[in-house]
Amino acid sequence: MAAPMELFCWSGGWGLPSVDLDSLAVLTYARFTGAPLKVHKITNPWRSPSGTLPALRTSHGEVISVPHKIITHLRKEKYNADYDLSARQGADTLAFMSLLEEKLLPVLVHTFWIDAKNYVEVTRKWYAEAMPFPLNFFLPGRMQRQHMERLQLLCGEHRPENEEELEKELYQEARECLTLLSQRLGSQKFFFGDAPASLDAFVFSYLALLLQIKLPSGKLQAHLRGLHNLCAYCTHILSLYFPWDGAEMPPPRQTSVGPETEEEPYRRRYQILSVLAGLAAMVGYALLSGIVSIQRAAPARPPGTRALGMAEEDEEE
Repeated sequence: MAAPMELFCWSGGWGLPSVDLDSLAVLTYARFTGAPLKVHKITNPWRSPSGTLPALRTSHGEVISVPHKIITHLRKEKYNADYDLSARQGADTLAFMSLLEEKLLPVLVHTFWIDAKNYVEVTRKWYAEAMPFPLNFFLPGRMQRQHMERLQLLCGEHRPENEEELEKELYQEARECLTLLSQRLGSQKFFFGDAPASLDAFVFSYLALLLQIKLPSGKLQAHLRGLHNLCAYCTHILSLYFPWDGAEMPPPRQTSVGPETEEEPYRRRYQILSVLAGLAAMVGYALLSGIVSIQRAAPARPPGTRALGMAEEDEEE
């Protein structure tokens, strides 16, 4: 009997099954198709078989770590949300996917990872509290640098040199993209009728992050909340396909229940290591600063007697 497929993705928060855009898209597609996955929601990417999140371990042991490739593999396994789409609808899917990546993705990256206020008060705060020690000290900063590089690639060579002009241009295009999505959706439940498709998985993952998270600097968020059919669309998908995920997900740093309890041994280990590291740092500081000093004294013993035990060990040290 083949081993079950395993999906490793970022944990949830803010009422969402995952806080990561790519993880949320793959999770949503899998839920749409009913793919039988063993899901590991984690906050340590080094526990993933690829070292990145999301990652899929197939029933044959192969590891896939790119969202589009994960979805392609699920289609090959007969879990295809686009099976009933016409050729025209398939072409529309590709066009809108390209639009999302070109117009909306750069602003999402900017909103959560580049905007200083959002990054400090929301993004870095969540990841630093959720990640185990010592990853929480350096990994959020490394992730931010990776997203900066990603934004540069997305903007390409034609990006304005002035950061204010770039930001203004990005947000204007993103608002136009959201308005177009709202017009295309209209009063339908999903973009192609009454059944969800792969396009719905990606659109939902983009919009849900903007809607659910309380951002101190929410320029695009305000525009999205004015598009009521897109808001209802996200609420419908959350309640229909993730009825428990948002409510059951505990805040970071708390003991979880159910499948998440597999992280408990790791959490205890990191807690013990952090205590030991703290004690070592305190002792080292005390010795270096002269607050505490160590003096050797010969053990008192009667004349003629030979020192045994600890005295010999001290000499060896």
